[in-house]
Amino acid sequence: MRVATDRCSVNSLIETPGCSPVEGIVRWDPVHSVWNGGMLLTSLVLAPWLFSRSALLIFVLLTGASLLLGHSVGFHRRLIHRSFDCPKWVERALVWIGTCVGMSGPLWMIRTHDMRDWAQRQRDCHDYLAHRQSMLRDAYWQLHCRLDLQRPPAFDYGDAGGDRFYRFLEATWMAQQIPIAVLLFLGGGWSWVVWGICVRVSISVTGHWFVGHLAHRRGPQSWLVKDAGVQAHDVPWAAIPTMGEAWHNNHHAFPGSARIGLHPGQSDWGYAFIKLLETLGLAWNIVLPQHLDRAAAVMQISRESTPDPASPISLTQV
Repeated sequence: MRVATDRCSVNSLIETPGCSPVEGIVRWDPVHSVWNGGMLLTSLVLAPWLFSRSALLIFVLLTGASLLLGHSVGFHRRLIHRSFDCPKWVERALVWIGTCVGMSGPLWMIRTHDMRDWAQRQRDCHDYLAHRQSMLRDAYWQLHCRLDLQRPPAFDYGDAGGDRFYRFLEATWMAQQIPIAVLLFLGGGWSWVVWGICVRVSISVTGHWFVGHLAHRRGPQSWLVKDAGVQAHDVPWAAIPTMGEAWHNNHHAFPGSARIGLHPGQSDWGYAFIKLLETLGLAWNIVLPQHLDRAAAVMQISRESTPDPASPISLTQV
């Protein structure tokens, strides 16, 4: 199967005349700052006192399931990159789970991702978009602030922007934790609530920033994207907790691919779940690197720095 449309384009962003990813001001974002800071503070203060083995199990299960089904498959590979097709009810279920991860609503996630994706493909962009500052400053910027560009592009969310359910999730993304919290309280009291909501959200949000910071600073590389001002790196130790998203160098090279772990030994649970959906008849038109015309945009480089001694794959073999 070969996909005719360009699944590697930045789907929602519209380049308006004179728009630039370089000049801008980083401003405090009170909504996300209070949310992220509150979840972290609650976790630090209450989680040690309310620890139990069952609460830890709830945390592990809910974090893993939400990152796999919601963030990796629902938000990133389906809603943002359209790297596979599925029934609308499946997409909506996955996007709801992605919203419950606790980072933000679906339209905010599309806008934030596509802004950074577009900016990193340019020859230069603001330090905020490149994760170019120190770790502490970048953490403050990404978790508590937003970037207001002087000459921003426009956005068109397409079908997602017109979907009433997604607009509802966008307006109520924080409140989506309430029914989960009620069920957790009924099942295990405040211990389950703190570990199943606050610790889970805090770890997911902070971990998303931390892996993203490292993935644009250091680590193994298999590919270089020509003319891009920001290159990506793989973060091998984070492959399992990110469900395959940590093979970020591969993703920059083939952004429309449903499969991100390309080389032998590169775990990709997100792609494995999409293949499971395909087996169940719930996913089709799954995009792989060989379906994408990237030879002119990507250059393969040595993989000597990676832990996998296998020979590098070529653009015609992936």
